Amino acid sequence: MPLSAKNVRAQLSLAKPIISGLSLKMIRCGQSKIGEIAESRYKGKVIRREHRFDNFSGAWMIPGDERRQGVILYIHGGGYACGDIEYATGFGAVIADRCGCRVFCPAYRLAPENKFPSALDDVIEAYRYLLSKGYTGEKITLCGESAGGGLCYSLCAMLRDLSLPLPCGIIAISPWTDLTASGESYVTNEKNDPSMTKELLSFYADCYTDNRKDPLVSPLFLSHFGMPPSLIFVGGDEIMLDDSVRLHKKLIDSHVDSKLIVTPERWHAYVLYCLKEDRGDFSEMNSFLNRVMGPEQRLRWLPLDNAAKIYPAARRENWSNIFRVSATFTEEIDTDVMRDALNVTVRRFPSFAVRLRRGVFWYRLEQLSDAPELSEEYSYPLTRMTNAETGKCAFRVIVHGKRLAVEIFHSITDGTGGMIFLKTLSAEYLSRKHGIRIPAQHGVLNRLDDPDEAELEDSFLKYSGDVVANRKERTAWHLSGTPEKGGHLNLTCFEMPADKVLEAAHLYKVSVTAFLCAVQMMALQRLQTAKVPVKRKRKPIRILLPVNLRNLFESKTLRNFALYTTPEILPRLGEYTMDEICQLVKHHMGTEITKKQMAMKIAANVQSEEMLVVRMMPLFIKNIVMKAVFDIVGERKSCLSLSNLGAVKLPSEMDEYVEKFDFVLGTQATAPYNCGVVSYKDRMNVSFIRNIKESDFELEFYRVLKEHGIPVKVQSNLR
Repeated sequence: MPLSAKNVRAQLSLAKPIISGLSLKMIRCGQSKIGEIAESRYKGKVIRREHRFDNFSGAWMIPGDERRQGVILYIHGGGYACGDIEYATGFGAVIADRCGCRVFCPAYRLAPENKFPSALDDVIEAYRYLLSKGYTGEKITLCGESAGGGLCYSLCAMLRDLSLPLPCGIIAISPWTDLTASGESYVTNEKNDPSMTKELLSFYADCYTDNRKDPLVSPLFLSHFGMPPSLIFVGGDEIMLDDSVRLHKKLIDSHVDSKLIVTPERWHAYVLYCLKEDRGDFSEMNSFLNRVMGPEQRLRWLPLDNAAKIYPAARRENWSNIFRVSATFTEEIDTDVMRDALNVTVRRFPSFAVRLRRGVFWYRLEQLSDAPELSEEYSYPLTRMTNAETGKCAFRVIVHGKRLAVEIFHSITDGTGGMIFLKTLSAEYLSRKHGIRIPAQHGVLNRLDDPDEAELEDSFLKYSGDVVANRKERTAWHLSGTPEKGGHLNLTCFEMPADKVLEAAHLYKVSVTAFLCAVQMMALQRLQTAKVPVKRKRKPIRILLPVNLRNLFESKTLRNFALYTTPEILPRLGEYTMDEICQLVKHHMGTEITKKQMAMKIAANVQSEEMLVVRMMPLFIKNIVMKAVFDIVGERKSCLSLSNLGAVKLPSEMDEYVEKFDFVLGTQATAPYNCGVVSYKDRMNVSFIRNIKESDFELEFYRVLKEHGIPVKVQSNLR
């Protein structure tokens, strides 16, 4: 959990008099322990690689999510007398993770055992080492805090004298640049600073040097012409405030690019505490690195997959095709930790954190540089995602109490892809929150892996068949009712024992999906019989069942890769028994859900897309045509969709933290209902969504379940 400034300040104030009385040995031990704790928070996210020099040690901190090609040379602080490799790698891990860049941490020799210029000699050797590894000056940024911040400027002065290439920039955190303590802040902030005293600094200075005025010891007195750009952070309450303020002024006067950030009520090297009030510090660092070192890896853009192309065109004022997957945890969600987890996870899923962009002929998805902000829950799920919203980010992450929900515009992915994202985000959150290691299995991806290109492919194009399927189907019967005002959606959730549903399905020798489909058909048959007494006027009852094509074809795609099958009954022929409906659904699914049949359906969609006249048609005309086709041959052909994501499995390390999963489809554009199903552990959750007031369908569905001895717990957001 990120620390608060108020609590840290209180702890520092209590520790200040204690630290003043400690021996140098004890201070060194404490500083080392702080580094170990900091690094442990990034275990599994940052890899450590040791490198030994003749006189000192160093370590590479390599982020799993490496977004930059350069390197940061991090020079630790500690008054030149404290700070070993453990301390150096502690904040080095933080920088590596937050900036997505490799960090090299030299643990230079310490005073008083090794006085000036030992520390400077060692960081020069570390810099030469980076040059020998192939890094040019344009790809090396210096970063240091306190004494390390001062060393950054002394190092640049020596590089200038040695005619070695200068680094591209310096990030200095509360740099100690004046060991003579001549600034006014040493007096004016004496009582304000909760962590540092002039006496302690004087002790460190005596340990380090016999000449505090030497410009390489106190770089405030250097000639700053030709220095690289600087970004300087300093606390408004620290006694060393003037070390940064005066340095910044000298840099500006020397025509050097410098930015100074003075944060009120903060103390020495406050950035190292990663305070929740100061998250913008790392945004400033990343912006600075983008400017001096070059931008992060180029953001991707992706053409829409074959199934996704219809959704932007079919949108209308009161409807957008979105769905929700959610996980309910056993405890309240820490939003600060979740925000950090989301920042990492979206970089593993470059096709998710995207916005929808218009082209001349087609829409495309453009990757975002940052994760979206966490949203708060609305009064009802799946509120319409406007064109303006999808133009900024095409998915939402919503935190409410114990529940984490992800709402996704269907052009990004299908339910399977959405569930993989949700499970991976949940794993990243739990690993950060509880310090547990969660393996990449059961749909949880390794958050530190580079995205696999196979995850981004349009698998429809890859597996299109040679024969085109016939799309003709009769129009189905639709439920109707009183529209809800203001676009409100009613959600009714049925929770039931998964084993009881499986037992009932086995009674009819069908799958769980086929059984639930039959239950819905039976409920719809009863409703139509009551509303349409004349048998010959009754319309087909047809349920659209999405088919996860990854189960038929070898595909790792995280984009849309699902089609559908539509079993039906014809009530005008007479009343069907439950057994008859189950067998019809079973045989229809068995006939339709095969590789060959699905390849024909894929071919029908792909062939339409590849027609020259369609490809050359401007987008605004395509939208008109596709919307008309969607209205004619799309949702009118079925009563509703029943999408079953199946049984969710998680790595065992996560099970004790997760209570349940839910899956909610948005309503259809022209019909009032849809239904999503998902199971976890011993519970099955069936979620109905509707945009009408009447709940007749859910009531009849409930009755059919009770007739089969299935106990049901019902929850609703009915207003």
